[in-house]
Amino acid sequence: MDSVFDYLLTEALDPTPLESITDAWTRHRSAAERFDTTIDIAIAGGFGADRLGFAFLSGYQQALRALLPELAADELVAVSATEAGGAHPSAIATEVTETDGGWWVNGTKTFTTLGILARRMLVIASAGTAADGRNRLRAVLVDAAQPGVNVTNLPAVPFAPEIPHASVTFTDAAAEPLAGDGYTDYLKPFRTIEDVHVLAATLGWLVRVGRESGWPQATLQRLLAAVAFVRGLDMDRPTSPGGHIALGGAYAYFEQVLTELEPLWAQADPVVRERWERDRRLLATAGKVRAQRLTAAWLSVGMAENPAVPTDS
Repeated sequence: MDSVFDYLLTEALDPTPLESITDAWTRHRSAAERFDTTIDIAIAGGFGADRLGFAFLSGYQQALRALLPELAADELVAVSATEAGGAHPSAIATEVTETDGGWWVNGTKTFTTLGILARRMLVIASAGTAADGRNRLRAVLVDAAQPGVNVTNLPAVPFAPEIPHASVTFTDAAAEPLAGDGYTDYLKPFRTIEDVHVLAATLGWLVRVGRESGWPQATLQRLLAAVAFVRGLDMDRPTSPGGHIALGGAYAYFEQVLTELEPLWAQADPVVRERWERDRRLLATAGKVRAQRLTAAWLSVGMAENPAVPTDS
């Protein structure tokens, strides 16, 4: 397999515009055949994208494959968790039940990324109330083409409008249950895994922009150092406190790099630059949640974010 660092610096830049998710996914799949790990595939997929939204597609899909390695390489999959009250475990009212030897899902998800295009959905649903009163969640895979799944496309959001979102209603939809707890084994780790893979894909895309725009070698070097930073994160333990703290450091370094890039965007193609200004908000959509996880991680290792200074009094 190729070195992803050499690939970023030497791979030919395909100038063909990507007109749709289908085009972007086809190019992603071609790059994916040259790498082994989900992170490297995300990086290469981002490099092949001609805009941030399509780089997100690569990162999002590879994050799902890191969580569920059994997914087919060519199928688009979506996480369906958010409901009217949000995606907190207590807010999930969609139900999954086991009857007549099968599993069935009923309920409505209000915001599912790629919902209209997904072949299958990873649905987080309630399996009832536990003894301690908490919502007991299960994760199930649902074939999106079956009659019990009704997908309604939502209006495009202001940033990365190429990525569709949908509301999804499940009515006695057949489901394949996954082992473990829906929150601790699937939804919670996915949030971190997604952050890492989308950041990796974004860096791959920025290297492409840098090469197209003639950015200095020192800038490309900094971007590759950021790639190395992200590749070193331990995704085998995505919920570990140390992993969250390291991810916080990766984002802090990334923000420094973005600041250094500001004057260089004047050298980029105007269309690419305008899309970046429109779409960069995509990178901040989970910023508040990441900050909360980072604070919790420091607390869990016995270090408050702003510890009080001891005194002699």
